[in-house]
This record gives sequence, structure tokens and C-alpha cells, in this order.
Amino acid sequence: MRAYPCNAFGPLDTHGPGDLPPPVPADDEVVIEVAAAGVNYYDTLIVQGRYQIRPALPFSPGGEFAGTISSIGAAVEGFHIGQRVLAFNSFGGFAEKARARASQVFPLPDAVSFDQAAAALVAYATAWFALHDRGRLRAGETVLVLGAAGGVGLAAVQIARAAGCTVIAAASTPEKLEACRHAGAAIGINYRQEDLKEAVKSATGGRGADVVIDVVGGAYTEAAVRATAWRGRVLVIGFAAGDIPRIPANLLLLKGCELSGVFWDEFLRREPQACHNQVSAILAGIENGSLAPPIHGRYGIEEAGEALKELAERRATGKLLICPKR
Repeated sequence: MRAYPCNAFGPLDTHGPGDLPPPVPADDEVVIEVAAAGVNYYDTLIVQGRYQIRPALPFSPGGEFAGTISSIGAAVEGFHIGQRVLAFNSFGGFAEKARARASQVFPLPDAVSFDQAAAALVAYATAWFALHDRGRLRAGETVLVLGAAGGVGLAAVQIARAAGCTVIAAASTPEKLEACRHAGAAIGINYRQEDLKEAVKSATGGRGADVVIDVVGGAYTEAAVRATAWRGRVLVIGFAAGDIPRIPANLLLLKGCELSGVFWDEFLRREPQACHNQVSAILAGIENGSLAPPIHGRYGIEEAGEALKELAERRATGKLLICPKR
């Protein structure tokens, strides 16, 4: 089958389209004919051997994908061939077919398209887990989103806005900030031109943000901690800036704030029922229109390298999709 294989770990420009054997489901798995697969920042890392997971070679990247079930493992119950589903498997989605454990497969309502589903799973489930679970978000709070124009960032803007919160979006260009305002952000900060801490303090009358979503890392994490309110919650999701920050512990003490890690993949594996409940709420939000995953671009398998590069260079506003039938 056509795929975008990683035959050896290395820089993005060393990979290209090719062929892989069609997947065969294990007893607890299903195989899905992929209609759309989301592109995530970790896809750029996994092919370089720089992610927490190093799959056996060869493999294709692509952890989230939507499509129809084409075969089912012997021990799987509750699914049927031809069923529309959404799935997560850390890798494998940039291909015509991909497999996933049945516990990591979600039934897809007819009202939600494959593109919407593939654009939503990782980004919206990560943001939902961060805000509602780890962050204990409450209506009326102020939420600061770093990297707000990316997939997780825009999802966090929409979810926080839908929860009745005031959203401050931090991004690197005026165009990205406009996309954040369109998604529901009340305030925009260009953190390449403004001092992040001072801008947040000014926007909140000196109080600071109650909750921070951080997908950027680097020097911005400490600035965001310094910009939190008393009892603030800083939720660390990723390090798109490249550097893993070291935060002075005295800041947490003085502000009475929390610094929490958000690892949605592990949440899905360890607490599948709670995760399924959250994904169901997200799909319901897409159905009723309160959530709308923005799609930046669609690429065929032959163009997957272009999508990875665009994401790595942080040029995307919204989600990039790999569509094998494109």
C-alpha cells in the first residue's frame, strides 16, 4: 500500500513517499481504511528519533486518523466492518490503511466528517484534558494560550471560550493573532514584539492569568509563570520553541500556583473510559457547532513531507491533514 515510510531515523528531508505492507490486526486491534490523518508536531519528531516513542522500522508517522473499519481482530467486540471511526495509535496514519487498538478507537457520528474528526482528535482532546481535567477550568476565569494559532492552541481558545472564559491568545504574527480572534480570543499578544509577562499583566489589570496553556516552552514558559494569578495553573503540553525550560521553584511557591504536565497519549492508555467520555463531549461540540476544528491544508501521501516541514517551521494556522485518496 502507499504510505509515507520512515525507513531510518533522520532529518525531515531524508524521508519520502513509498510502500509498506498492508497492516494485519492483532486480536485486540482493528484496521482502518484511512480517509484523513492529522499532522501533529510529534510527527516531525518521531521520524527523527526524537520522540518518547521509537517504533520498529519501517513505519509511517501519523498518530490520529479517521476512516472506515476494513478488518477486525478476533477478540474485538462492539465494532463492525464498514463502521465510521476515529482512532489513535501514535503512528501509522500516513498510509492507505492503519491499525489501532480497539480501546483507542472512537465511533464517529454521521454528522462529523472524516476531515473534522482527524483535525480534532489529538488537538482538541489534548486541550480538553488540559483545561477541564488538569486545569479544573471554571467559567469566568482568564486563560492565556501560548502558541495559540497552532492546532492545540486554537482548540484551547475555542474550548475555553465555550466554557465561558476570557481568552488571551499569544502568537508570533498579526495574521496568526487574527485567526485566534476569529476562534474566540478576546485579547491578542504578539510575543515576538511584546514582553509577555507585562502584556498579560496589563490585559488583566495586574492580576495575571488563571490558567496557562503552554505548547511553546523555551523562555516563554517562565514568563508565563510570572504572569499567572494567585492559584494559577500552568499546563505544559509541548516545546515547539525547541528548548525545554527550567522553572525556578520559588516562583511556584510565591504565586501558590501549579505547574502540571499534560500527556494525553498516556491518559488514553491509562484511563481509557475517562478519555472516551471527553472525546464524546468534543464530538458533540462539533455536532452542535460550539467547536469547529480549523483546517489549514490537505495533502496527499506524496506531499506528506511538505506538510511536516510546514508544521515544523510553524507556518500552519490550524490543522494539516494527510488524505490518502487526494
